[in-house]
Formats: sequence, structure tokens, C-alpha cells
Amino acid sequence: MSSSAAAEIVFDRVTKRYEGREQAAVESLSLTIPAGEICVLVGPSGAGKTTAMKLVNRLIELDEGDIRIDGRSIRDQDAVQLRRSIGYVIQQVGLFPHMTIAENIATVPRLLGWPKKRTKERVAELLELVGLEQDYAARYPAQLSGGQRQRVGLARALAVDPPLMLMDEPFGALDPITRDRLQLEFLRLHDEVRKTVIFVTHDIDEAIKLGDRIAILREGGHLAQYDTPDRILAHPADDFVARFVGADRGLKRLALRRLEEIELEPLDGAAPAGPRAPGSTTLRDALSLMMSEGADPLVVVDAAGTPIGLLSVARVGRVLSEL
Repeated sequence: MSSSAAAEIVFDRVTKRYEGREQAAVESLSLTIPAGEICVLVGPSGAGKTTAMKLVNRLIELDEGDIRIDGRSIRDQDAVQLRRSIGYVIQQVGLFPHMTIAENIATVPRLLGWPKKRTKERVAELLELVGLEQDYAARYPAQLSGGQRQRVGLARALAVDPPLMLMDEPFGALDPITRDRLQLEFLRLHDEVRKTVIFVTHDIDEAIKLGDRIAILREGGHLAQYDTPDRILAHPADDFVARFVGADRGLKRLALRRLEEIELEPLDGAAPAGPRAPGSTTLRDALSLMMSEGADPLVVVDAAGTPIGLLSVARVGRVLSEL
């Protein structure tokens, strides 16, 4: 699939104040999101996460500072055209109930005057990309599950191949199993199409799982720390960040390492009986499996199911001490 280039996003001392409020919603926010990366905005209620995101496509107008997309100020762009050039996904999806799935996905291409043949081909391409069968095109939103509707929302946001996507707690209303499945699907999708993504969540675990970089905001829209998940967990900027990421931040770092990335203990003969885990499993999930099954060591297998090594609780401890 052809893909438009991802865009670098720069927040340059951005401030937004709402009338009647003493405290700013966003205060002098400065950060740079490299092209093709997922930046997660996270923080407590009142930290200005959603406000900061909506400033990018001018659903909310900023008061001071500037936001630049590939060096071009959003102030210099027509607001309607700007919004049509940016993918936008929200928690409740916002599909039009009277339109078919195909018509929902084609909303922006239709507004931009795309030919019908090109639009139809793009809808088919996107249904495949987000893991939905082609016969879903003729269905209506009410006929889909919450997870399926969220997939359609992703497809609609990608319809005109935007360089930038804004995602406002897109998985927050889903059950834990569906949410986990869609998070993994989103990461797979991002690896394939490589857009720049600004993702808002209140869940630090989701931020760690999805983000290339995390911006932790404190109340009043002040940036507390902006860095990779690993560096934030290893070196919180202050007590606020340390409390926000949690006292178990060492264990959270295990979620950033996969079994295939560490040195496993040798088999030394036949693999023992008990639970097995593929190399793609995170150390945190592997440790959870070992504890729930009372298994030590855990047998690690390759994609074909062949044992390739062992993971013991002691080995997990050594990895944690090395992080």
C-alpha cells in the first residue's frame, strides 16, 4: 500500500486558557514528536491532554505559541482543510448510524471529491488492513460489535492516507480482552503504515505499551516529563512522575522486554513439562504465567513451537536488576 510520509509535529510554547478559569488548560507546552512515532499524552484529570490534542487540528484554537506540522504553522492553514488532512479517532467512534460501513469509511474521500472507483478500492483496501471481511462494507454500525466499530473508526481515519493521526482514548470503552487485542492490532497497523500518532489516554500501562514517547502532563497542562517509556520508568523526573507511573515501575519495565530479546538459559537436554511461551511474550507476561501456573522454569518456544531455551524466576530477577 502506498503511504504518505509521516509528519514531524512541534509544540512551541503552546498555551490555551478557557474563559472563567484562573488556571490555563495548557501552559507553555513545548515538545517535538519525530515523524512516524507514537506520542502518548497521559496525566490526571485536568492535565489538558485532550485540549492539547485538539489544538493540533484546530478543533480548539490556541491562545499563545504555535504548532507546526512539518515546519508549517497550523495558523497558516485553512481549518477545514487541516482537519480533513488529519486522521481523527475518538472513544465512541462516532460512526454515522444511517450510513453503511463503506459509506462511513468513505466520508472524507467523498468530501474531497474522489472518483467512485478510487473510493471503492480504498474502502476494500482499508477493510483488509484493519482485519475485517469485505462483506462488512454493506453492514451498518448497529450490526457490529464495539471492537469492530473501533476498527472501522481506524479505517475511516486512514482513508485519505494522512501523515498524522489524533486518537482520543480510542480503546477506553472496550472490555479488557477486546482492548488488548485492538492495542496489539494497532501496533501491527502502525508498523505497516507508519504514521505520526498523538494518542491520549489516562492509563499509564496503555501509554507504556503503545508509546514510542510519553508526555506526562500535570494539572494545569504543565509538561512534567517527555521521554521514552523506558527512560521515564527508569528515571522519573520528580515525585509526581514517580507516583503517577507507580511504585511497580520496575515490573512495568519488564513489559518493554520480550523473551526473544534476552539471553535464555540453555535446555541441557529435553525441555521440562509445563507451560510454554513464544519468544514474542513480554517478560512481565511470562512472569505472570509462571506465577499463576506455579512453573519454574518456563519453556520458551520459537514460531514453530520448538523449545529454544528456559526462563527461570531467578533469570527474570537478574534481568530486572540489569535494567
